[in-house]
Amino acid sequence: MGKQLGFLFDLNKCVGCKGCEIACLNEHCFEQVHYRQVIDLNKDNRSLGFLSLACNHCVNPECIRVCQQQCFYKRRDGIVLHRSQHCNGCQSCVAACPFQVPKVNTRTRKVSKCNFCIERMQKGLAPACVDACVVGALQVVDLSEQTELSEQMALSCLPIIKFTRPSLRVILPQEPRCFWRKGR
Repeated sequence: MGKQLGFLFDLNKCVGCKGCEIACLNEHCFEQVHYRQVIDLNKDNRSLGFLSLACNHCVNPECIRVCQQQCFYKRRDGIVLHRSQHCNGCQSCVAACPFQVPKVNTRTRKVSKCNFCIERMQKGLAPACVDACVVGALQVVDLSEQTELSEQMALSCLPIIKFTRPSLRVILPQEPRCFWRKGR
């Protein structure tokens, strides 16, 4: 396996501040699309944490497979990019992505997606979302160099991830988090 850049997300550290989400929106404001979103995993008075998701730059991306216009391509470092100038707006990639990552720009009616802040990376900077994470919950890692990095995100409801192999690793909570307890 060649180089595969991906995101490492630590559920133990994230406080749900949405700094990564806002930084992404600011970085790509001209596109008027939210690429990164923070999902609240808390249910039934149990604090499970927050999960920050954007494009997972999959090892076997469905977006590349289904796009008839060949708008998507994968770089040698594993980053999946999109050529919006080739996009005809058919949205087949939107339907095919198990993570619902490609987004339709309402202004252009073409698809766009997270580009791993490639312009920032070329300048030696981290993606805007990683830079904005004040608690260090979000990092960029080379997954090809990490053998015992963390647990793969377990989404049993999405069997296609065994094929797409998302380049996201999630460090699961070591113990249940409890920010609020009854009777206190």
